[in-house]
Amino acid sequence: MNRFYVICFFLGLWSVQTGFAQTQQKYTLQQIISLAKKESQVSLQANNRKENLYWQYRTFLSNYKPQLSLTGTLPNYNKSIERITLPTGEDSFVPRGVVNTDVNLELRQSIGLTGGEVFINTNLARIDLIGDQTGTSFLSTPISIGFRQPIFGFNQLKWDKKIEPLKYDESRKAFSEDMERIAVQSTDLFFNLLVAQITLRISELNKANNDTIYKIAQGRYNVGKIAENELLQLQLNSMQSDQQVTQAKLDIETSQLSLKIFLGNNENLKDIQLLAPPTIPDLTIDESLALSEAKKNRARYVQFRRQKIEAERDIARARGNSGLNVNLFGSYGFTQNAQDFNNVYRDPQNQQRLQIGFQIPILDWGRQKSTIQTAVANNKLVQSTVAQNELNFEQEIILKVKQFKIFRSRLIIAQKADDIAQRRYDIAQKRYLIAKINITDLNIALQDKDNAKRGYLEALRRFWKNYYEIRQLTLYDFEKNEPIRY
Repeated sequence: MNRFYVICFFLGLWSVQTGFAQTQQKYTLQQIISLAKKESQVSLQANNRKENLYWQYRTFLSNYKPQLSLTGTLPNYNKSIERITLPTGEDSFVPRGVVNTDVNLELRQSIGLTGGEVFINTNLARIDLIGDQTGTSFLSTPISIGFRQPIFGFNQLKWDKKIEPLKYDESRKAFSEDMERIAVQSTDLFFNLLVAQITLRISELNKANNDTIYKIAQGRYNVGKIAENELLQLQLNSMQSDQQVTQAKLDIETSQLSLKIFLGNNENLKDIQLLAPPTIPDLTIDESLALSEAKKNRARYVQFRRQKIEAERDIARARGNSGLNVNLFGSYGFTQNAQDFNNVYRDPQNQQRLQIGFQIPILDWGRQKSTIQTAVANNKLVQSTVAQNELNFEQEIILKVKQFKIFRSRLIIAQKADDIAQRRYDIAQKRYLIAKINITDLNIALQDKDNAKRGYLEALRRFWKNYYEIRQLTLYDFEKNEPIRY
């Protein structure tokens, strides 16, 4: 009779397990991460930020290249009564009608070293009188070369040349960090669903086992082999299994929906089935390597350098905008006027201009000094804040690397514990069916098996999440031994 019960039990177990072997498309952790990097909304946002910052950098580069522009007025019509000075020296109000037309072509080049500008231009202007007195006149400037140069002032171009390349480098590395952050988020969502799916399989298997054992126990109870309380305990186990299956199905729906939304709600992902990472990688991470790669690859360290330079720039701006400011303008060219277009370019005359403007603060009640000292104090604050942030960041990396070693060790132990607990439960099942142990021992073995499986899955989650967090913090692939670039 006992042999018959055992055969029935394993036939039931086989039927449940074959139900799990349905043909479905299954995804690994790496495949889910790859999908998220390509199709998730977070990935699209990261790409948009990258593109935005790229064009900002292109705008900065254009500031140091020649700029060619064409400006003009076509036309400017004015008919009004205006005040004019007569040849006798008297003023009089007379009606006038004037049409002004002009066009100017200018090529200018900024000078980053000095903050000034050189230019070359040519222009042509025409005036048409309308009314009682009519006439046309032209004014030409065939060529004019000049410069504009602030002296003692703040040179924005010089500082932009130091800061903007750092911003662009920071944005490129930040994009790589965004991609690795997606990997961390994907890992969390992956294991949420994986745990739910495995929990459902365990719950359904436990339910099948409990139902089969309960049916066998009914037969044994009827012949007086077991007590009623043991039968009731088995019935309770079967009912609890039903609740666990229902809860596991709900957890799967919730976790699957969260993962689908994160992956961009792809219509092809109707029923996501996941595969647990099969092996534990034989991988060690050196703390010194992680730190050195983080300093080379992370946007945070570029940000630290940029913040220091920006603080120094603010001091230079405060000093440059205080005290004596001088603006120098000069040009040399040719000009001519005529009553008709054919003569306006004949025998041009020299045109020379020189202008020196200055501003000297005399009384400002300490405003300029306060502005400078504020910038100096802010620079000290930035220096100390950056130094502290560097220490915090290094500590975070060291802690993550130490955790990686611990999590890997725990994962190996959890994997062995899961295997041992499963084997122990299998033995306990067989021994219970031949009445070698009681129901209490069987329940303990069942609980230990389920707890060991949950512990293994949690250890697996922590290991892989920690690994991808280290990748994000260092932008270094420790499996391929190369920096991460996107």
